[in-house]
Amino acid sequence: MPLIDETHNPALTSWVSSANGHADFPIQNLPLGVFSTRNEAPRGGVAIGDWVLDLAKAGRSGLLTGDALDAAIAASGRTLNPLLALGAGPRRALRRRLSQLLANGSDDQGIVEGLLYHAADCTLHLPTTIGGYTDFYAGIHHALNVGRQFRPDNPLLPNYKHVPIGYHGRASSVRVTGAEVRRPNGQRKAPDAEVPTFGPSQRLDLELELGIWIGPGNELGTPIAIGEADSHIAGLCLLNDWSARDLQAWEYQPLGPFLAKNFLTTVSPWIITAEALAPFRTRQPARAADDPKPLPYLWDETDQERGAYGIELSVLIRTPRMREDKQAPHRLGTGPATNLYWTAAQLVAHHTCNGCDLNPGDLLGTGTISTPDDSGVGSLLELTRGGKAPITLPNGETRTFLADGDELILAGRAVADGYVSIGFGNCRGQVTPALNV
Repeated sequence: MPLIDETHNPALTSWVSSANGHADFPIQNLPLGVFSTRNEAPRGGVAIGDWVLDLAKAGRSGLLTGDALDAAIAASGRTLNPLLALGAGPRRALRRRLSQLLANGSDDQGIVEGLLYHAADCTLHLPTTIGGYTDFYAGIHHALNVGRQFRPDNPLLPNYKHVPIGYHGRASSVRVTGAEVRRPNGQRKAPDAEVPTFGPSQRLDLELELGIWIGPGNELGTPIAIGEADSHIAGLCLLNDWSARDLQAWEYQPLGPFLAKNFLTTVSPWIITAEALAPFRTRQPARAADDPKPLPYLWDETDQERGAYGIELSVLIRTPRMREDKQAPHRLGTGPATNLYWTAAQLVAHHTCNGCDLNPGDLLGTGTISTPDDSGVGSLLELTRGGKAPITLPNGETRTFLADGDELILAGRAVADGYVSIGFGNCRGQVTPALNV
């Protein structure tokens, strides 16, 4: 697992003044992304406070050598796939050197200042070309909350605690924060109707998830062992796997969701690296005494000891009326990422146990992360009991599912005693009306 080193020192500050005390991007974070500026092509960058450091320019600056230089050169193009393919060594070397260059007292401040762009002047892009996207169902409280609506006496299906459940999503429709959320059209069938109808989804929902970015991949036919799986994880992001619940209810049998999911998945644009997250690794919550122990290919004691993440996740909503009245977004809930039943390493190990190959830049979704109660559920399906119990917002508006114009915002913050907290940036999208088909 990634090591804690001098880059995590809570006393470390930066000459980039906005980084000191920054809610998301202090010098202890240094996430990776892809940005562009006016008249300049997309290339790799690192967030530091309210600024973005240009990795292409850094590679030509003469300030980097060895693995750090190799990493910057690999990140100089339109995607970070070449950098992620290099693995943790070069990534860590780049992080350590950038930390030195950006820290207070750096002798090279004058040169590094020329590598910075104000974030407000930058456009952020997908950090990788995503060859494959897989969505899991590892949030056990979400599985229980939803299962109770349909199977009150037996909410979990028999395989849930034995095998990580997942399906292959559509990589082409993954977009970064701010992308338009066009209400999807599709078939839906009311419970009392004889035939389905076609039209806009009436039960549009969010799903609060973490995204897992894959670093080095594996050869087809060669599984990744559970003890090695962590080294194949480059970092995390926030992920909203928008869901049309009415389309899904009609189409999901026997092969699972299709049009209900593939219209859009929104991710936060910065890869919060495995190295930055090292201080926030924590013990995977203990399983109930009567839960089955996972099969050996899914079990590693080190992974159980530090395979979970101490990340606080939140969902906020801002309706059109709230924007008109200049009201702040309303927080629907907050909960910990430790509400996942399977670790990220277990998801990688299971994904590849049959020989399936993962590639640098591939994306895995954890599945919706929820709390056992309403304090931090990750979907309106849970919060409104399938639409039967509308929620009332502070301004008196009610919602069962999302209305046109609603803006959903996901937020994440990694927290651990004795360390500076780091954030993910936001993951937001605003619903626009369906097209006439």
